[in-house]
Amino acid sequence: MDDRFATPYPSYAPRVEEPAPATSTPPVAPSRNWLWAALIGALVGAVIAGGLVAAFGRKTTTQTVTGFGPNSSKLVTGDVQSVLSKVEPGVVNVRTQGFSQNEFFQPTPEQGAGTGMVITSDGDVLTNAHVVAGATNIKVTLTTDNKTYDATLLGSDPTADVAVIKMQGVSNLKTVTLGRSSSLRVGDDVVAIGNALALPGGPTVTHGIVSALDRTIDAQDERLEHVIQTDAAINPGNSGGPLANAAGEVIGMNTAVAGQAQNIGFAIAIDTVKPIADQLKQGKGSVKAAAFLGVSTVTVTSDIQQRLGLSASSGALVQDVTTGSGADNAGLQSGDVIVKFGGEAISSADDLSAAVRKHQPGDKVDVTYQRGNQKLTASITLGSRPTGTG
Repeated sequence: MDDRFATPYPSYAPRVEEPAPATSTPPVAPSRNWLWAALIGALVGAVIAGGLVAAFGRKTTTQTVTGFGPNSSKLVTGDVQSVLSKVEPGVVNVRTQGFSQNEFFQPTPEQGAGTGMVITSDGDVLTNAHVVAGATNIKVTLTTDNKTYDATLLGSDPTADVAVIKMQGVSNLKTVTLGRSSSLRVGDDVVAIGNALALPGGPTVTHGIVSALDRTIDAQDERLEHVIQTDAAINPGNSGGPLANAAGEVIGMNTAVAGQAQNIGFAIAIDTVKPIADQLKQGKGSVKAAAFLGVSTVTVTSDIQQRLGLSASSGALVQDVTTGSGADNAGLQSGDVIVKFGGEAISSADDLSAAVRKHQPGDKVDVTYQRGNQKLTASITLGSRPTGTG
């Protein structure tokens, strides 16, 4: 029950409207406010900013808390049911109990509702870190038979907003199929499934498209990069639920919605989630110290290549370099295109993020990048990811 994101950025954040609660269910409200920024500068030409709320519902006992392949990218009439039949059996409702501090710094009982995805048949469930933050009790309800089980936290990475919990006393569960978000294209059809507003009677299903890729959403001390933007309706309670492609594969984990906009929701790319979840499933409580290269990147597309006159047709285009980072010390600059990292070919920004996460702080890695017509290689010592970076 993490309210670290409740402070809006004063220059940009408009007032966030709370959704009216359904009369037949406990009121659910946004648990945190986000600011989000699209790709800026030469690639888009403007900063887009507005209030965001996490797609996670909660309530206290005393008050309401604010808070693909060629034929698999498009849905035809009736195919939403086909996607649902593949994904829904692995979707679960997550309910939490815990405590927060009121304005007098006294503990206040609090309840929350979110969504999860079963990723192993013996009960490992993927969800957002903010769904289970501060929870002292976690219960998971299956959508297949409405049975409820206790769950424990295996591990959480708040900086990436990823957590894995373990259902107790279960076996032979249906699981979701994790796809590859790197195969997504703007305009691809997607389906969002989740415990929206904690409404009774099963999960809520919405249909939309991929509106944009490689978004970055920022809060006061947190950043998520390479996030998928969608117009499929996402609401409080959807956090931790799947965003699935037309083939019924999970390509994103729903996490936030724009509070002062229409049909703008965000999901963490599954290629970013996978390596983190693999660590968290080991039950060590949290991920090991994350390696940090020190660059903010975006995937090179044909449009970006043409607009910027890049010689590289794929890779991770460097937007910013963190002062004092390994990348900065090695001389990387804005406009460079990273095409290889530690021997791995890099065709997208997600590829680079996944490759960096396989290493530890202190590792020396050869990085190959394109600068104009030159292909250069630098040996870079990775640092530790500072708080507030993706």
